[in-house]
Amino acid sequence: MARYTEARCRLCRREKMALYLKGDRCYTDKCAIQRRNYPPGQHGQGRAKISDYGLQLREKQRVKRMYGILEKQFRGYFEKAERMKGVTGTNLLVLLERRLDNVVYRLGYANSRSQARQLVRHNHILVDGRTVNIPSFLVKVGQVVEVAGGKRDMALIRDALEASARRGLPPWLELNKEEFKGRVSLLPTREDITMPIQEHLIVELYSK
Repeated sequence: MARYTEARCRLCRREKMALYLKGDRCYTDKCAIQRRNYPPGQHGQGRAKISDYGLQLREKQRVKRMYGILEKQFRGYFEKAERMKGVTGTNLLVLLERRLDNVVYRLGYANSRSQARQLVRHNHILVDGRTVNIPSFLVKVGQVVEVAGGKRDMALIRDALEASARRGLPPWLELNKEEFKGRVSLLPTREDITMPIQEHLIVELYSK
């Protein structure tokens, strides 16, 4: 499985915003955006005029990196969003939010989406009582996402749950911290996605 293995803070600096790729570190003064709020590289502090295409490309890259997805898979989500009823950009973001690794992150079982992906791949997560180790699995309304019984004492998961209070729980999810169980009460809406994403730029880019 292809994945990004280089420095994650460089991605936040390149996109000029915090993508919360490193968990708690992103909420402290050690965050790369707080220390060096300009793109990496020797030309990072230079002034450059960005074209319309450049703005569209940066928005696509920003969302891809936020959810930890590479180009081929991201394009697949876009094509699926196009075939669905409704607004394509909104459909795209809802599909990304429904990914199992994102739901595990949103419930607070992990400090970052990459950490959540690892929990899923290592068989630590159950969906409706069955082990699901596919991070791209799309959850449905009514499904229960929980930590496997033998893994609930992991310090990583307990620490993540304690630290998740600062992020808050999305209104489309329910969580029972004592039982390590979460439930998808309804599908996410555009208003539930609070990150500053301009999805119409992605639609414009892929529609050329």
